[in-house]
Amino acid sequence: MKISRTVVPAALAAFVLACACSKSASTASPTAASGGGTAPDRVVATFNGGQITAGELEKEARPQIADLENKMFQARKQTLEQMAVERIVKAEAAKAGFTGPNADQEYIRKRLEEAPVQQPTEAQERQFYDRLKAGGQIPPEATFESLKDRIAQALVNQQRQGQMQKVVAELQKNANLKLDLPQPRVSVAAEGPSRGPKDAPVTIVEFSDFECPYCGAAHDTVEQVMNAYAGKVRLVYRQFPLSFHPHAAKAAEASLCAGDQGKFWEYHEVLFKNQKKLDLPDLKAHATQVGLDPQKFGQCLESGDKKKMVDADTQAGTAAGVSGTPAFFINGIFLSGAQPLDEFKKLIDGELASK
Repeated sequence: MKISRTVVPAALAAFVLACACSKSASTASPTAASGGGTAPDRVVATFNGGQITAGELEKEARPQIADLENKMFQARKQTLEQMAVERIVKAEAAKAGFTGPNADQEYIRKRLEEAPVQQPTEAQERQFYDRLKAGGQIPPEATFESLKDRIAQALVNQQRQGQMQKVVAELQKNANLKLDLPQPRVSVAAEGPSRGPKDAPVTIVEFSDFECPYCGAAHDTVEQVMNAYAGKVRLVYRQFPLSFHPHAAKAAEASLCAGDQGKFWEYHEVLFKNQKKLDLPDLKAHATQVGLDPQKFGQCLESGDKKKMVDADTQAGTAAGVSGTPAFFINGIFLSGAQPLDEFKKLIDGELASK
């Protein structure tokens, strides 16, 4: 039995919500490294008197390679979890007296019957529709009324999926499931505005975009993380404005200008609370709101001096395999998208336990 196939009805596929703002392609990285174990100065291509070295190749390919390495790990992890859960469910089904070729599926259905589904309200349906539209997941001309039935089904399916996840989590806990699969770590410089102790056992490097709605959602989760692990986690914010967000790059510069006056985090907070008010007059109004010197802020922002810092952050993120926002590196372990609090806790708790 494949658990994922038994609990996620096909109708849910019509409304898969991306949990990150993504760009279509990676750009070249300035980070030098050897080409897949080959000496960096080894020539791997020649042409009309010119040449390309393994180091140059690695520099160009590193973003794609990092992304592939993370995908390979995730594929292994998901498969391992799937295998373990299938065997745990079969054992539990047998203990509960279920027999026959579909005993495991019957056992899961029985467990899910104990948690009836609530029909979504129209307010919930409209909120879901607004999120889809804001994230560009549906055509601009699609109306709420035309999608209402499909949205309702998608929300019901989400409930079923959530219930299934709870059942699986309970089974894993009761079975004392532990995975011992080494996770790749990426070397990412913790450079930029930071919160938390410098010697904290866990450092989170966040690459984010002030105009990305998923970054806004993740912002609230990150605040929960910082409160839950006060004194144990250091957060470093790095800029990764996406090209299709017209105000993101200037907002990133503005946050660094605020940092010059010691107000980065206060300004950062205001930007995420006002993601639809990021044009130049708004950025200046936000500066006044947090108590910045308006003349100094305006001069900094209009000069464009912070652009090189934003570009450096973006290049560093690209080199690490970031292709969308938000993206997090928890002691070098990559976590992509607006993940729930539990996903952060799993990694952080694992890091703390290993210290």
